[in-house]
Amino acid sequence: MPEPRTPLAADDGGAPDAEELAVRLSAVVGRLLRRLRATSSGGLLTPTQRAVLARLDREGPATTAVLARAEYVRPQSMRLTLGALENQGLVGRSPDPDDGRKSVVSLTAAGAVTLAEVRAAKHDWLAEALAAGLDGAERRTVAEAVELLDRLTGAR
Repeated sequence: MPEPRTPLAADDGGAPDAEELAVRLSAVVGRLLRRLRATSSGGLLTPTQRAVLARLDREGPATTAVLARAEYVRPQSMRLTLGALENQGLVGRSPDPDDGRKSVVSLTAAGAVTLAEVRAAKHDWLAEALAAGLDGAERRTVAEAVELLDRLTGAR
């Protein structure tokens, strides 16, 4: 059982201190992301490989250079990542229609299935953790927090 946390310091109006809340929220989100990554890996994919598959799924085919810039890695590192994904049959290459010297990488059907399995593992773990660890009132509180975080991140 985790140790109880000390309550957040509050201002005169009873609102939590924004600086302390930011530190705690960042730590909690970091732990949640690590748990989700660990749950969904299955040992098959690295975090970078998962990110590349997700980007290809979301944005469509791309060159190695475009993927490297998007993932903030060097092109050489992206080539290694793409080579591993290609060896697993998760991505495929085709000539760039605009520049035949380049190739465009796209998600294969097997890559889409693998990505769906990774996402399902994350969602399944989180749904089970929410159901087992929180009662209905607590889940409602989390739902309210999700709406606020959604707004905070500019998603709406």
